[in-house]
Amino acid sequence: MTRPAVNVAVRAARSAGNVILRYMNRIDGLNVVEKQRMDFASEVDRLAEAEIVKELRRAYPTHAILAEESGATGKGPLVWVIDPLDGTHNYLRGIPHFSVSIALLDRGEPVYAVVFDPLRDELFTASKGDGAYLNDRRIRVSKRENLAGAMIATGFPFRQRANLDAQLAMTRALLGQAEDIRRSGSAALDLAYTAAGRYDGFFEIGLKPWDMAAGVLLVREAGGQYGDFAGRDGIPESGNVIAGNLHIVKAMTEAIGANATPSLLKA
Repeated sequence: MTRPAVNVAVRAARSAGNVILRYMNRIDGLNVVEKQRMDFASEVDRLAEAEIVKELRRAYPTHAILAEESGATGKGPLVWVIDPLDGTHNYLRGIPHFSVSIALLDRGEPVYAVVFDPLRDELFTASKGDGAYLNDRRIRVSKRENLAGAMIATGFPFRQRANLDAQLAMTRALLGQAEDIRRSGSAALDLAYTAAGRYDGFFEIGLKPWDMAAGVLLVREAGGQYGDFAGRDGIPESGNVIAGNLHIVKAMTEAIGANATPSLLKA
């Protein structure tokens, strides 16, 4: 049974998706700002976020919100975490791979999640204890038992270029065993694809809460696991995350941990 909070988040995600699609053919005329080096936001990000916030506020006026563009508003144990356009760099270049990500955290733990791909009309949803779904069809993480033949997803974050050597070493170690590694440009979709078994595992350095809050719940409710580079469970404060089925997470944690710097292994 779909939970009311998920229905609200789905409405919000679809409203944001409509904004995103409406402007797709007008990308060259968008107002784009560089928030920090190589970190861009467009007016579409802000308009899509406003649609999400409006829907959430209408249904849950007392809940706190943590949004990528507008920051934190309100206080309390229940916090909606929003990325209105995960994959902005793709979107601004006309690359058709991006998503809307919405999660509700209860005392820091994700309990509801929606990741929406408006181009493919793929809607990934999850509720704690109720499983994960793609367009109302139950999804599960892959059954692969080791890295041999695995398809792994990652990202090379612009905020963490100081860790580039370490990440290349991790990538080299994983490629020595896995079939291949993909870098698509939307962490939320990477995690959703991992939940659906399209990818066997995912890792990335320095994600923000809005990048992963919805995706990690999808993975867990699809029978998988997530944690940090040292193998600690839960959403990593460091933003350094590994996700997949239990076998793959264990193998990835060993390979990544052997090549990570001490700072990347901190909680």
